[in-house]
Amino acid sequence: MAFPPIHPALARALDAREYRDPTPVQRSVAEAAAADRDLLVSAQTGSGKTVAYGIAMGETLLAGRDTLPEAGDPLALVIAPTRELALQVSDELAWLFAEAGARIVTCVGGMDARTEQRALARGAHLVVGTPGRLRDHLERGNLRSQDLRVVVLDEADEMLNLGFREDLEFILEATPAERRTLLFSATLPKPIVALTRRYQSNAMRIEVANQSSSHSDIEYRAIRVAPTEIEHAVVNLLRQAESPTAIVFCNTREQVRHLHTGLLDRGFGAVSLSGELGQAERNQALQALRDVRSRVCVATDVAARGIDLPNLGLVIHAELPNDAETLQHRSGRTGRAGRKGVSVLLVPLSRRRKADRLLTEAKIRPVWSAPPSADEIRALDRERLLTDALFSEEAGDDDLATAGALLERFSAMDIASAFARLYRQKLPAPEDIYDPGPGRDDKSGRKTAGEAKPRREGQKEDGGGRHAIGPAVWFHLDIGRRNNADPKWLLPLLCRRGKVTRDDIGAIRIFDKETKVEIRADAAERFGTAAQGSDDDITVTRLEGGAPPAGRDRDEGGKAGRPPRAQKAFARRNDGEAPRKGPKKFKGKGPGKPRRPE
Repeated sequence: MAFPPIHPALARALDAREYRDPTPVQRSVAEAAAADRDLLVSAQTGSGKTVAYGIAMGETLLAGRDTLPEAGDPLALVIAPTRELALQVSDELAWLFAEAGARIVTCVGGMDARTEQRALARGAHLVVGTPGRLRDHLERGNLRSQDLRVVVLDEADEMLNLGFREDLEFILEATPAERRTLLFSATLPKPIVALTRRYQSNAMRIEVANQSSSHSDIEYRAIRVAPTEIEHAVVNLLRQAESPTAIVFCNTREQVRHLHTGLLDRGFGAVSLSGELGQAERNQALQALRDVRSRVCVATDVAARGIDLPNLGLVIHAELPNDAETLQHRSGRTGRAGRKGVSVLLVPLSRRRKADRLLTEAKIRPVWSAPPSADEIRALDRERLLTDALFSEEAGDDDLATAGALLERFSAMDIASAFARLYRQKLPAPEDIYDPGPGRDDKSGRKTAGEAKPRREGQKEDGGGRHAIGPAVWFHLDIGRRNNADPKWLLPLLCRRGKVTRDDIGAIRIFDKETKVEIRADAAERFGTAAQGSDDDITVTRLEGGAPPAGRDRDEGGKAGRPPRAQKAFARRNDGEAPRKGPKKFKGKGPGKPRRPE
């Protein structure tokens, strides 16, 4: 479907960019019913909103002329939540209004305010900026708003989330009352509706597609992981997808630094984006992604707002977002402009309930699965090797001469093996990762990762909540409660390190300085061999003489069964420590007065 009739200057710019088919939001704002009206538009991230409001304000700014008048005080103001989004919007509007002779000035935090002041003094038709910097220029008199005909609020919901409400109200109060106000937002929470009632007049509501459904070009996946293996899962997902560009979201700067360093150490071309970076560092990171010198971006939500990277095919939520809106904004970095994308949530066992709530609120039904294993990735590597473009390229004379020399000295198997090793050396090694258990989608009714496993026939529970496993062998670990030993991370560690499953592990008894684990007899030899030697500094040894003394200390199934003082005494007995000796402590109540024990 072609664009509705729009100004010829904009039509030529779109044609030059080979814009043939408008997106739903672009078509809606170009309809005659939307002309010269305030607009309240709700559309998903990546739906072409920038071009849409450029088209919407084009006729208002040009007012029947072929080109814009000489630049002076600005005619239009576009407000965006972040620097990156403001710069991206400025670039989009620059080519859209190029035929109309528009002069565009960008005013964002982190840039030289004096340079912006001089640019505003030279005159501008459109000003694009972030709320704080625009307010600063208004207060200083650098930005004059009396001639404004259109004000655009891009991603208004995110601006309110970031705490810009006061700045927005100040800017809107400083603009002429007869202006057009175009508000674009992925979601329409109550604060946005209140803002529109106050600052818009008879606004036309445009809701593009059904906001209750997720973006149709995004495939959502949920990966169950052990809490200690999130970084390993990120590595394997990046290796499995082989997306030209991927972005990994974290909730804090510290987590961004940690994960970014881990990916670099493994050989990934990775950059990071967080609020502590200056604008020059951000620009360098984004340029590295656009030039394909790096293919992974690790970022916080605020730093990644408004980023539009080419060929971004994968979004990984290394940490779950705080709300459904953030989930949609994160995922909206991919699946843009008709391209397909994948959004993957990593869900630790302890966060399954939160993940279900987020997905329900966002009206998303993901495909649940285990994290990709190292064996799966190695199999993919073999397939990719066999289809590598090197085999289809025509060999040159030097290549043929080298191949002949190799065949004279080595066998074909030796050459192929060396080639396979060279191919693997350029790839980050996949991680051995543990599957914590089956998930459940709403149709299958299978048990979730966080639910108890069904008991097999004849199986009964032991005192600690884990199933009884029949004949068993006990093993000793040289960590205990003093080392923060906890079944939540011990269980996946034992499975991964000992090459066993959850069904092979019985009771886990955690004492003050040691832990004792019950392993099914037919898996004990495999466990004992595989568990020897590791980089986690935990020593695992086989216990002789059967089960340790029974007690009510803490184990995998629940909380401690004794009060703290009794627990300590019980732990001392089982650790082989002698009971405390020596006089009891007394504290006096003054001369001549009797003392009582503490």
